[in-house]
Amino acid sequence: MTQVPTAITKRQPVPRGIARSGPVIFSYGFRPFFLAAGLWAIAAMALWIGALAAGWEIGGSYGGAYWHAHEMLFGYSSAALAGFLLTAVPNWTGRLPVSGTPLIVLFALWCAGRLALLAPDILGIPLSIAIDATFLPLLLAICAREIVAGRKWKDLKILAGILALALANLGFHLLVVGGGDAGLANRLGVGAFVILVTIMGGRVVPSFTRSWLVKRHSIDLPAPYDRFDTVALLTGLAALLLWVFLPDTVWTAMASLLAAGLHLVRLWRWRGWQSWNEKLVLVLHLGYAFVPLGFLAVGLAQMGLVEATAALHVFTVGTIGVMTLAIMSRATRGHTGLPLAATGMTTTSYAALIVAAVLRPLASVWPDFATELLSATGLCWIIAFALYVIEYGPVLVRRRR
Repeated sequence: MTQVPTAITKRQPVPRGIARSGPVIFSYGFRPFFLAAGLWAIAAMALWIGALAAGWEIGGSYGGAYWHAHEMLFGYSSAALAGFLLTAVPNWTGRLPVSGTPLIVLFALWCAGRLALLAPDILGIPLSIAIDATFLPLLLAICAREIVAGRKWKDLKILAGILALALANLGFHLLVVGGGDAGLANRLGVGAFVILVTIMGGRVVPSFTRSWLVKRHSIDLPAPYDRFDTVALLTGLAALLLWVFLPDTVWTAMASLLAAGLHLVRLWRWRGWQSWNEKLVLVLHLGYAFVPLGFLAVGLAQMGLVEATAALHVFTVGTIGVMTLAIMSRATRGHTGLPLAATGMTTTSYAALIVAAVLRPLASVWPDFATELLSATGLCWIIAFALYVIEYGPVLVRRRR
């Protein structure tokens, strides 16, 4: 009997689920991106210090300053964000994570962006921009597919944050190439990261704190999400939008100061002081503390009391840097079966980065000591991420839970 060929060929689905074969590092999204974030945090800062101290040429026609700003914000931070989202979104939606070959492709695209922008004139500016600007939209598409398929409509706001980052990244390139001021795109990117921290931090910080306190039979638990949190988030969003598009105005100052107060109260409601003897939990509260501090600094900057650069770095080194390192170390431990307790090396990495977050804004406040403060900041930053890579690099590459 002759078999009739099928007219329609079924499309092969994208490989999904935790890869059980092949390199361990590509079995889950946090593994390659957290390791790459740690390594790039060290390398990018070392290159920037070399550019300042020895005149190393980095970034080609972009110039060292723009390259540094871009790679800290859209290079390191985007890798940390990707590692978190590719791990957290499947947990939120109940769907299997992207793994194996699709993860390799996404990771390779991020790496290509870093190489292209290190010397963008080699490939040509348009091609270098195209390579770098493709990563965030692809990450957005992956997260959107998972959230929509899982019908987690409340998580759509995460997609808005990623979209803002993608637009900020593209805008950064276009403004630099066009000879404009990339400050607007830079503030948009920072603002997008900050609002993502306030949204996702509002889930993980009280959740992890509650779990830790319940195990110790505490009855003074973090307040559950309610209308106050919504007001704090919306006020923070309004303040950030004013800061991005209408800086140096009294409205930006007033909104930022109000947001600082609301987010400070929000942090207080999570009862973080009870976790003082478990640094894996405490650092989440310390990292989130830079959110109200950042809003306060922005408000004071609009009033001429603080340098705008100092306010910017409270958000970048403090809010983004400390929170990403905190999440990276906790997620690495949790998803590889390590005990959820900070080791001495982990605690030291937290301390070094918090010191960097405090010292960096002071370089703008005390210009006479700017060189020394910038050097100390860079050293502390490198120490923090070097400790992370030393401790967790082997785990990310070899340990399969």
